[in-house]
Amino acid sequence: MIASPEEIELTLLVSGLDSKVLVLNKVYTALRVVSGRRAFTLLANNVAEVISVESGNYVSYDLANWVDAAEYQRAHEHEVHDWVTTTRLVIAVPKIIRLLGYDRFPREQVKLNRRNIYARDANQCQYCGASFSTKELTLDHVLPRVQGGDNSWTNLVCACVRCNAKKGGRTPAQARMKLIRAAIKPKRNPAIALRLGSPKYQSWKAFLDEAYWTIELE
Repeated sequence: MIASPEEIELTLLVSGLDSKVLVLNKVYTALRVVSGRRAFTLLANNVAEVISVESGNYVSYDLANWVDAAEYQRAHEHEVHDWVTTTRLVIAVPKIIRLLGYDRFPREQVKLNRRNIYARDANQCQYCGASFSTKELTLDHVLPRVQGGDNSWTNLVCACVRCNAKKGGRTPAQARMKLIRAAIKPKRNPAIALRLGSPKYQSWKAFLDEAYWTIELE
C-alpha cells in the first residue's frame, strides 16, 4: 500500500525534491517544468501519471506502479535518476509526467532574481563579453541607482568585477563602455536551456521542438 497524498507531501526528505520534471498535457504537449515535490503531489492526487522512456518506447505508470519499479531502478538505473527518500520508501523522481485531465497550467511571470539574470546572460559579462563562474560575477544597474535606475529586467545585467568597478556609478555612455547586447525581459524562464544540457534530461527533447520555449518553469 502506498502512502497517502498527505504522507507523500509531509515525508519527502531529500534533494530529489528540487529535481525538475517536465509536465505534458493529456495530448502530450509540453506545458511547463515543475519541482519534484509538485510532481509527486500531482501523482499522489491521481491527476497525473509518469511517462518513462524505455528502449525507445513511452511507458506510463501511476504512482503505485512507479513505486513498485523503484527496486529495479535502484539496481539497474541508479545513476540515471534523482532519488527521494520517505520514511518508508526510496523513489526515483520521474523526468516526465502527463496530466490526465488538464490542458494547461496558469501562466506565471518569470521571476526577477539573480539566478535568472545569470541564466539569461549565460554567465557572460555584458561589457567585456567574457564568461565567468557565478562567484566571479556581479549585477550591474545599466542606469545607476544614484541616477534613478531601478531593479528591472531591462536595467540589470551580469558584469565581471573589473568591468563593474570600471563603470562605477556611471551609465555605459558616460563610462565609454558598450553593452554586448540589450538587456531584455525573457518571455520564458531562461534556466530551462541549462537543463537540456544534462544527460539526465535527454528524454525531454522528444517533446521539445521549436515550441519548447512556450513551457514555463516553476
